[in-house]
Amino acid sequence: MTKMPDHTRPLRIGTRGSALALAQAHETRDRLMVAHGLAQDAFEIVVIKTTGDRIQDRSLKELGGKGLFTREIEDALLGREIDIAVHSMKDMPTIQPEGLVLDCFLPREDVRDAFVSPHVNAISELPQGAVVGSSSLRRRAQLLARRPDLQLVEFRGNVQTRLKKLDDGVAVATFLAMAGLTRLGLAHVAKSAIGPDEMLPAVAQGCIGVERRLDDADVARLLATINHTPSYLRIQAERAFLARLDGSCQTPIAGLAELDGDRLRLRGEILRPDGSEVIAGEREGLASDGAAIGTDLANELRGRAPADFFEQH
Repeated sequence: MTKMPDHTRPLRIGTRGSALALAQAHETRDRLMVAHGLAQDAFEIVVIKTTGDRIQDRSLKELGGKGLFTREIEDALLGREIDIAVHSMKDMPTIQPEGLVLDCFLPREDVRDAFVSPHVNAISELPQGAVVGSSSLRRRAQLLARRPDLQLVEFRGNVQTRLKKLDDGVAVATFLAMAGLTRLGLAHVAKSAIGPDEMLPAVAQGCIGVERRLDDADVARLLATINHTPSYLRIQAERAFLARLDGSCQTPIAGLAELDGDRLRLRGEILRPDGSEVIAGEREGLASDGAAIGTDLANELRGRAPADFFEQH
C-alpha cells in the first residue's frame, strides 16, 4: 500500500463547494484510491469559497475574468493548507502563481455544449427575439454570430441555480457543459448536445486538472499515476493557443484539439463580443508538438485580426 506524503494526516484536496466541483474532487480522490490502494480516510476534501462563488450579481467580465474561481484555492495551496487543488480546466488562467504546477489531467469528458430549455429543442427553433441566458462571453458571441436577433441576459450561478432560472421564466434557454451535466448525473437535462462543428467549445472544456506545489515530489509521484496522457496532450495545445491570444475572459475565444494516433488537429476561433466578426483557423501536426501548434495557430489568428480586435471591452 502506498504511503501518503505525510502519513500522520490525510491528503487534503482543495475544491470549490458546488455540487459539480465536489463531484470532480471525489473523482480525483477515487482515482488516487484505486491507483495506490488507499482507503477513503486517507483523504480529506477541503471546500474553499472563491470570489466567483461569493459574488453572483455581477458578470465575470466586470469582476476581472479568469482567476475568480481559482485564486483563493491557489493561495491555500501555496500556504500549505491543502496538498492538491482540483479545478475545471476551462476556469484556469494560463499563467499560474510561482511555485505551482498543473501537470495532471483526468480523462477528458464530453467537450460539447448542452442546449437546455424547457420548451425548445435546438438553437434553430428559438423564436425571433427570444431571451437566452448565459454568463459565457464565448457562448454569447457564438450565438449572436448565428442569431443576432436574440436577446442575451447574464446567467450566473451553479447548474441548479441556472435550471431554476429557466423554470422561473428568466430566459427561454441557456447553455451548460455536457461534461458537467454528465458528472452530476444530469445529462438528460440537455435538449441537445451541440457538436464542435456548430459551436466550438471553450479551451479545455470537459477536463479536470489537478494542481500541486512545484517542490512537492511526493505528491508529484502520487499524481503521475492518474495523469491521462491523451488529455494532457490536447490541453497543452489548447492552453498554448489561449495563452498567446489573451488568456483572460475579455475576448471570446474557442479552441479544441483532437488526437488521431500521434497526430493532433487544433481548431480555434476568436470573436467580437457582439458576434459581428469571427476569425477561425486550424492546424495539424505531431501531438508531441501541441504547444507549438497552439502558439502557431494563435499567431495566425492574431495576424488576421483588425488592430482593435483585442481592445474590445
